[in-house]
Amino acid sequence: MVNKQFICRLNELKENHGHPVWLNEQQLAMFYVPEEGVFALQNWDPIGKAFVLSRGIVGDIQGALCVASPLYKQHFCLKTGSCLEDENVRLHTWPVLVEDDSVYVLS
Repeated sequence: MVNKQFICRLNELKENHGHPVWLNEQQLAMFYVPEEGVFALQNWDPIGKAFVLSRGIVGDIQGALCVASPLYKQHFCLKTGSCLEDENVRLHTWPVLVEDDSVYVLS
């Protein structure tokens, strides 16, 4: 069974910026990119070893929508969680549902 957890209202998310949120004792980084959607991935940077990805810069590298870690600048795909510089590193991602201006994470 899929668990749908309310996170916030869409208008509470600043466009193209990260937002740290808690979900079941886990820190997530939420990103709202207009025209693309809302993305949820782990806030823990496995290379920098800190909860910082929500403070990263959103961008595009060769067509892949990504966030750059503020520590060592690795880029992580917002859709898949894969690290663009190291194929052996991948972040956990969660599906996000936006309904009537409400943002939910599915777990």
